Amino acid sequence: MDIKGKIIQKMDPVGGVSKAGNQWKKQEYVLETLDSYPKKVKFDFFGDRADQYPLEVGDVITLSYDIESREFNGRWYTDIRGFKAMKEDPAMAGASQAPYPAAAGAPAPAPAPQAGMPAPPPIDTPFDQGAAGDDLPF
Repeated sequence: MDIKGKIIQKMDPVGGVSKAGNQWKKQEYVLETLDSYPKKVKFDFFGDRADQYPLEVGDVITLSYDIESREFNGRWYTDIRGFKAMKEDPAMAGASQAPYPAAAGAPAPAPAPQAGMPAPPPIDTPFDQGAAGDDLPF
C-alpha cells in the first residue's frame, strides 16, 4: 500500500540486541497526509531500511508500507512498517491539491460575458417540449 504526505516529526532512533544476539535498529516518523482533511500516521523503518531511507522533517514522500499486528501478553499491537520511500518536490506536491475543493453537487460559477459577446441565456429557461417529439410527461 502507498500513502503520500509530509514528514512532520522524526523520532530518535531505537536499537538493541535481540535474544538471539542480533543487532536491530528502528527509526520512527510521523507523516501528515496532503488530503483536504489531513491525517497523521506514525510509521517506522526497521533494520537496514532505517539507514537506507534518511528522511527529514518537511520532506514530502510517497511511502510504501505494510501493516503488521502481533499479540503480546494478551494485547494486540499494530505497526505500520515502511519498506520504500520516494521523496517528492514539495512545490509540486501542493500544486496538485486544491486548497478548498468544490462541494459535491455545487454548481460551477457562470463565466463572465466578454465584451461584444451576447450574454448567455438564464439557466432556468423552460424546456421546449414541442421540439422533443414525444408525449412523455417528464
